[in-house]
Amino acid sequence: MSLEITNVSKRFGRFPALNDVSLFAEDGEFLALLGPSGSGKTTLMRIIAGLESPDAGKVAFRGEDLLAKAVRDRRIGFVFQHYALFRHMTAAQNVAFGMHVKRRLDQWPLAARNKSPTYARPLTNKEIKNRVEELLALVQLEGLGGRYPSQLSGGQRQRVALARALAIEPSILLLDEPFGALDAKVRRGLRRWLRDLHEHTGLTTIFVTHDQDEALELADRIAILRDGRIEQIGTPEQLYREPASGFVFDFLGDTVQLPCSVNGGIALIEGFGAPIVGDIPSDGPAIAYLRPDEFDVATGDGPGIKARVRSIILAGHDARVDCRLDNDDHVELRVPLDQAVRLSPRERLRLLPRHARAWRERAEARPVDARESALTRSVSA
Repeated sequence: MSLEITNVSKRFGRFPALNDVSLFAEDGEFLALLGPSGSGKTTLMRIIAGLESPDAGKVAFRGEDLLAKAVRDRRIGFVFQHYALFRHMTAAQNVAFGMHVKRRLDQWPLAARNKSPTYARPLTNKEIKNRVEELLALVQLEGLGGRYPSQLSGGQRQRVALARALAIEPSILLLDEPFGALDAKVRRGLRRWLRDLHEHTGLTTIFVTHDQDEALELADRIAILRDGRIEQIGTPEQLYREPASGFVFDFLGDTVQLPCSVNGGIALIEGFGAPIVGDIPSDGPAIAYLRPDEFDVATGDGPGIKARVRSIILAGHDARVDCRLDNDDHVELRVPLDQAVRLSPRERLRLLPRHARAWRERAEARPVDARESALTRSVSA
């Protein structure tokens, strides 16, 4: 086991940012911390890095107590959402910065460090220059080392920040929403590149995000946080196929939530029965959870949830069909394009859910805690 977090708690005044959190990451694993703002993701990462101290709990790396070490001795690379590059330094100087600082620390006091069995000879200027060139090539920025941050695109600046984090040869790499300041197209392009880079370096990597698509695409495992607690941990496939709660189901993708009544493993929604998959709650009132593409639609008389088409938005191979149910609820479905083109606004429909999951409580958007938001902004500044 590489990184082990045990029963970690942290409060800011009366606000519990983390509440008895335990998780681990294996050597070389890419672990994503996923959750809404205020769930404790950034606080947990700051504790690992040494920027915050927990009120209780343990953090160990390869059997060593990280909490007993100074920040500079933890060998942790940290990449912030807004890059945190030095604007007066070139890309190459930014990457070299940590190596120059480490060299000064290694040289003072030199006699004491020479007696240490873990002492490593400080790098020479030539070795630092060569290392910078290697890292810029690794992050695909050859020839751009002389540019200042203002002369680089957002994606290029994020790569410089990542190269700087790698320059100190960290044992753990922490990425705090590294794509949060980039546009959607650049984010998509960098995801695959980051995964390839992770496989090349083999570093234990902790990745904080509130974007479920990023987590599902990049991570070996995902820990979903909610209100300072771990809601569920597993592989992307496990979480998507076997969500432990309505919150997890809702957070991992577009969701339709409808009141239902559970009766013998069937969710009765507006009188129409859909078989329940996953854990089946006891009979009684509940909330049915479905993905927007888990409905068949039909016209004319017959069984189904009665609805009327409000609007149709064609998008690629499918379409988004916004419907108003007879009970005034609104649902947005994803329908194959060839079927959607035969529908028209205000047309009456029957919605036929193929199956559903059911939980007692409705998943609601989590409020953003002001303290957690302020912490996130301060880390990113």
